[in-house]
Amino acid sequence: MHIPALNITELLLGLFRGTLDCEHTDSKRLWDWAVLQGDIWKTHGLDVAACTPHLPGSFDRPPRNPAEKINTSYKAWEYLLYIYGLGPGLFYGVLPDRYWKNTCKLVAAVRILLQHSITSEQLRKAQQLIIDFSEEFELLYYQRRTDRIHFIRHSLHSLAHGAAETVRVGPTAIYSQWTIERTIGNLGEELRQHSNPYQNITQRAIFRAQTNALAVMIPSLLPSVSAFPRGSRDLGEGYVLLTKTDTCPRDPTEGESAALRVFMKERFNRTYQRWEIQPLVRWARLRLPNGQIARSAWRETLKSLENLRISRNVKEPISRETSCRFAEVLYYFVVTFEGASETVAMVSLFTKPDQQLFEDSCGTVLSCMLMGETSLRVVNVKSIQSVVAAIPFPHNDNYPELEGNVFIVEKPGLDIATISDFEEALYDE
Repeated sequence: MHIPALNITELLLGLFRGTLDCEHTDSKRLWDWAVLQGDIWKTHGLDVAACTPHLPGSFDRPPRNPAEKINTSYKAWEYLLYIYGLGPGLFYGVLPDRYWKNTCKLVAAVRILLQHSITSEQLRKAQQLIIDFSEEFELLYYQRRTDRIHFIRHSLHSLAHGAAETVRVGPTAIYSQWTIERTIGNLGEELRQHSNPYQNITQRAIFRAQTNALAVMIPSLLPSVSAFPRGSRDLGEGYVLLTKTDTCPRDPTEGESAALRVFMKERFNRTYQRWEIQPLVRWARLRLPNGQIARSAWRETLKSLENLRISRNVKEPISRETSCRFAEVLYYFVVTFEGASETVAMVSLFTKPDQQLFEDSCGTVLSCMLMGETSLRVVNVKSIQSVVAAIPFPHNDNYPELEGNVFIVEKPGLDIATISDFEEALYDE
């Protein structure tokens, strides 16, 4: 946790901001990578802060404006989301191209190493990315100059062992410091004898261990799963429909009706006419098996942007391999055919990611555009895998083709949260 989230990020930002020590035999005028200074740094900080409404609530604490808060207890999770989530998209067009590409190799490798489940192919890819990043880092920044030896930190060397250590002891998610630090926090919250805190916290830890041991030996002692909010509908396999709902059925629009007829044709092998489509009852939210809550444009667009953490953009695998697509959920509803019902979502698709930008960024920047009414589809809700963020590209006069585009960001280490019983807060709306 500390190496990628704190040590390496501190080094990179020190380079990009030009705040690292400069020996008298060197000159910062030669540091062409130190571009995050003055107005550019302030503008970049505002761009980071502007991402907050577009980051789903399940992404936890969003990164604050680094230009204002970088020296004010900036959290490890903020660094992680800033550099390894938002970084490739926000640094594009700001960092010189060769430094941006080098940073993207680091981001791609760390994203793989943060996973709980890693294939051997992914591990080989991560190892090669780390090697390429490290070699390029020395050539681009250090340049084998003795007066820049302090650029080569121990954390860079430790990162080079990441893939090998994953083979030896397992993914870093298993032994990350997040778990122990959370446990320390929980035990600290249980302190009641401040006159004798160490003995108190020791007894609480013993009690916690005894409780966990009993739960493993006698699972029936565990409390039943908490009930879902009133009006929810359990769909099985970890999917749950959540309110709000329409107070009465409503007719779909012409575009929605056409998308539904295509779905019914594919699903039930029958051609439906426009007049045969029945009025629909919309649902606002869907709880996913990973604990995230996917919301809908129907309800989110009623709120102002500053009061939102947009959670209606989702990832949907479309093949058994790695292919997937991204969509904005308009609403959820139930389709009934000859007594059988199926819960589905009306979605608007994003375009396929820009292939050139995807390759240049080592797969870390998925630039696409929402197609709106022209790309309505109906999909089974159980095909939705996770909630993602769709971050608008900052305005850049040098890249007018990005105007109106977004880049997709997935929550770093989402499967870590899944195995730790992460659940986004449930409440009535």
